[in-house]
Amino acid sequence: MKADAHPGWRAWIAAARPRTLPAAVAPVVVGSALAGRDGRFDAGAAGLCLAFALLVQVGANFANDYFDFVKGADTAARVGPRRAVAEGWVTPGGMRLAMGFVFAAAFGVGLGLLEKGGPWLLVVGASCIVSGIAYTGGPFPLGYRGLGDLFVFLFFGVVAVCATYFVQAGRVTGEAFAVSVPLGLLCANILLVNNYRDYETDAVAGKKTLIVRFGRGFGRAQHALSLVGALAVPLVLWGAMGRSPWCLLPLVLTPVAVAHARRLRTDVSGAEFNRLLGDTAKLLLYYAVLLAAGLLAG
Repeated sequence: MKADAHPGWRAWIAAARPRTLPAAVAPVVVGSALAGRDGRFDAGAAGLCLAFALLVQVGANFANDYFDFVKGADTAARVGPRRAVAEGWVTPGGMRLAMGFVFAAAFGVGLGLLEKGGPWLLVVGASCIVSGIAYTGGPFPLGYRGLGDLFVFLFFGVVAVCATYFVQAGRVTGEAFAVSVPLGLLCANILLVNNYRDYETDAVAGKKTLIVRFGRGFGRAQHALSLVGALAVPLVLWGAMGRSPWCLLPLVLTPVAVAHARRLRTDVSGAEFNRLLGDTAKLLLYYAVLLAAGLLAG
């Protein structure tokens, strides 16, 4: 290890990337709130969903740390937070082993949900784990092909919310799908800000994110449209689906969303982008809490 290496436990916390964990928590909160509103809340199932989601998120972060180092995407030119393997805090073999352990733990937790959701959940859980690895690893890494945003939208939005609701309510409804959309959009914005910051180093490493493919102007437009889409869903729930006005609670975050869009246009330093990345994750969590409160109050 390098002389400035983190002590062991701090290195692993850094590799787990705590700022990204709201992406795992938020969909479980919203899916469980919808189940609660329908009188079907199951604390045990919700807890297992949360544990599974957190383990998959951490496993994906470990995989990203390992594979980005192997593929040369994490270098000294990186402006984002330092990565454990690239900095020498953890050996590549150690990170690969930890990645396997965390994903195995996620699979074990997921087995506990089979009684609630049936054997088809094996396919869903295995798909989540395989996609977590395939985001940066394997023969067709999604993040290197510009498919990372779609992966995040689907698995941290649609799949996470609908599966959480299903294992408690025993079905998936149109409303469950509707509330999953803003969660997916805001989760994808976390990835977008990360990729916007890493534009130069990703381009050199051949990591063809959407921003590398189409430019930062495209990234700003995608970011703004995702915010607009997320804020429009409560209006759809209220106006088109006849839900309580309490579902409009997330709209109090509109000024925050506008400020984030402006910051993406003006921030130029790595430190500022890192702060925006953390604030984007907080926006997701605040939105989830307010939407969950609105569902329950309605």
